[in-house]
Amino acid sequence: MKRRIVWIVLGCALMAVLAGCTEINKPITPESKGFWNEYIVYPLSWLIKHVAGLLGGSFGLSIIVVTVLIRLLILPLMIQQTRNAKAMQALQPEMEALRKKYSSKDAQTQQKLQQEMMLLFQKHGVNPMAGCLPILIQMPILIGFYHAIMRTREIAQHNFLWFDLGEKDPYYILPVIAGVTTFIQQKIMMAGSAQQNPQMAMMLWVMPIMIVIFAVNFPAALSLYWVVGNLFSIVQTYFIKGPNVSAHSGGAKK
Repeated sequence: MKRRIVWIVLGCALMAVLAGCTEINKPITPESKGFWNEYIVYPLSWLIKHVAGLLGGSFGLSIIVVTVLIRLLILPLMIQQTRNAKAMQALQPEMEALRKKYSSKDAQTQQKLQQEMMLLFQKHGVNPMAGCLPILIQMPILIGFYHAIMRTREIAQHNFLWFDLGEKDPYYILPVIAGVTTFIQQKIMMAGSAQQNPQMAMMLWVMPIMIVIFAVNFPAALSLYWVVGNLFSIVQTYFIKGPNVSAHSGGAKK
């Protein structure tokens, strides 16, 4: 099931990229047609330009502010994801006990295992699918940001701090920060789980490396969005406290 979810997410992301890649060199304007342009790319482009106007023409500050605004809008989903992840972590011992109990690979035993797992999730109010929704929502926004940055000519004509927003970071500082903050974010999010799951432990290192590779080749404005978003997520994850499932379990046993 988890692999199927991952492939669905990756498939949606790939389709979103392919849907807009043919227009990557076309400026985004109010006349741009198509759902992708009218409802995702142009609104983001307009918002970045509008906020930049309010901030004295600073498109770098505008990207930071817009990133924070978007993160605040999806904060309820992220809170639910964080709490759900901590609840799943608390349930790991009971899940592992069920896997050992139903270790046989025959179809009937595996079906029984899935049923027991679902009963466990229902008992503690945990939704194993809850972590997918924020990803599905953030992916079009991230790709939309990429298109808005690449296709909004005003952004490419401005600089911020030591870099030009429409060009790669010449000193690779932002890509490195993006990779480090991605690692820290995942480390906090996976606290304890990575040791129990080798695949999660591998992703803890693979994702930051991929982010650095992408950020090195993308405009610095997108790397700036990545860094600000990661910092927001780190603070959010650190301060949000998930439900104490273990305590509920102990209470049930009593």
